[in-house]
Amino acid sequence: MDASIYDVAIVGYGPVGATAANLLGQMGLDVVVVERDPDIYFRARAISTDEEVVRIWQQVGLADRLNADMQPGAGAHFVDASGVPFVALMPADRGNGHPPQQFIYQPAVDAVLREGVDRFGNVAILLEHECLRLVQQSDRVELMLADLTRDEFKRIQARYVIAADGGSSAIRGQLGIGFSGRTYSERWIVIDTKVRQEWPGHNRLRFHCNPVRPTVDCPTPLGHHRWEFPVRDDENEKDLLHEEVIWKVLAGQGITKSHVDIIGFACYSHHVRFADRWRVGRVFLAGDAAHAMPPWIGQGMCAGVRDVANLCWKLHAVLSGSLPDSVLDTYQTERLPHVKEVTNRAVKVGRLIIERNPIRAAARDHLFRFASAVPGFTAWLRNHRWLPDARYRAGLLAHNGNPAAGWLIPQPWVIDDRGDRVRFDDVVGGRWVVLHRGPDRGWQSWQAAGVPVIGLLAPGSTPGVGRIVDATATLIRWMDSKKASVVVLRPDGFVYAGAGTDQPLPPPPAGFTAPADRVKDHA
Repeated sequence: MDASIYDVAIVGYGPVGATAANLLGQMGLDVVVVERDPDIYFRARAISTDEEVVRIWQQVGLADRLNADMQPGAGAHFVDASGVPFVALMPADRGNGHPPQQFIYQPAVDAVLREGVDRFGNVAILLEHECLRLVQQSDRVELMLADLTRDEFKRIQARYVIAADGGSSAIRGQLGIGFSGRTYSERWIVIDTKVRQEWPGHNRLRFHCNPVRPTVDCPTPLGHHRWEFPVRDDENEKDLLHEEVIWKVLAGQGITKSHVDIIGFACYSHHVRFADRWRVGRVFLAGDAAHAMPPWIGQGMCAGVRDVANLCWKLHAVLSGSLPDSVLDTYQTERLPHVKEVTNRAVKVGRLIIERNPIRAAARDHLFRFASAVPGFTAWLRNHRWLPDARYRAGLLAHNGNPAAGWLIPQPWVIDDRGDRVRFDDVVGGRWVVLHRGPDRGWQSWQAAGVPVIGLLAPGSTPGVGRIVDATATLIRWMDSKKASVVVLRPDGFVYAGAGTDQPLPPPPAGFTAPADRVKDHA
């Protein structure tokens, strides 16, 4: 029995668990990570990320290192059976300060995230340990672990537990949480390769919408490439999982042994599922343990990273006494609607890709070619079929009629009080902040609670103590569009409350006190 009591135990050390470990480690909490595998999983699973997720990794000082190993995307190209594009969805910059779409090689991302965790002496890592059972007490959770290296058992304790143990989550099963939805009967073969010789179009994401053999053709950085295709009704997946058959499929894409080396291939199913509850007492589900979605818009891993970005600062607030435990109930309230909308969009994109009826496929190609010539159509398609806005409509928000509440604020470059050009989050990120334009109106209730107040100045102004310059007027325009002269930002960058010049600013939530600053040692 480990006599110490950790603040948080994280079960699962994939990108979601590792992100949580970085966030909580930086906050100064005592954390333990439990992972059954001895090392990073060798096969790439997630293949893309977006600007909001990289912005989350920026909070823990890893964005620039991760960006160096990523490949900026050039949109998604949907092509017909002849390889001719009929529509393209180009990524739109949403103002988060990073490329809107990037391809990743997941083992490399995992390695950087784990290196980030190694910075924090307050985070313990238990590799080759499996969580066999949880027992919840009134003030803690006891975890029974199996040490797979020594064939022994041990017990550890934590105030809270994050279960980031994947789609087949054992913890979800132990808690008796339903995982409702559906699993598609169609199985997919995924092929991972190492590039030997580049070919035309090797750096583009293409969905080959061929009724005979729909195929995903996806670049991945650091010299890798991936293809995915479904098993047809007249095929047996076991017959396809042979290298000579894989080469025949790649030959249909014009790819030979001179172009790539095959690293590996596997068969898997697509799921649309949501856990009935994301919280049971002191245990929280995150990532694939809480939800599963098809891969069509590359948001499976991203959704999990968003989960822990929402959850971790709330855990810190509760453990530090800044907010009551009830705030943790807003985790699912805020995240579930966004996850459902992302999943819904992924399903719709999948239907566009895998149409098997040749007549309907031909009609699809013709319709989208015609519609793409109409001004604004592709922008509408991207906005309604790709990633939805980062916005919460319910949860830990103050609703006073101002439309800024619930939105993720943009992140432009600003001039800080020392005159340096920095990203906005590097000035205000990770803490509660009152951001205002114009004269200081006091904001007494927030100042009394210990929340810093920062004035936002127009381009060309001189920064000073408590004043930053919006170098590109991005924040000023955004606040104008939301009819807000002042906003209160939560530690995750979402707006808790906003007010116009003729509106009072809502007070802090009940039981609120400003927490101490985060630990920011990235050495």
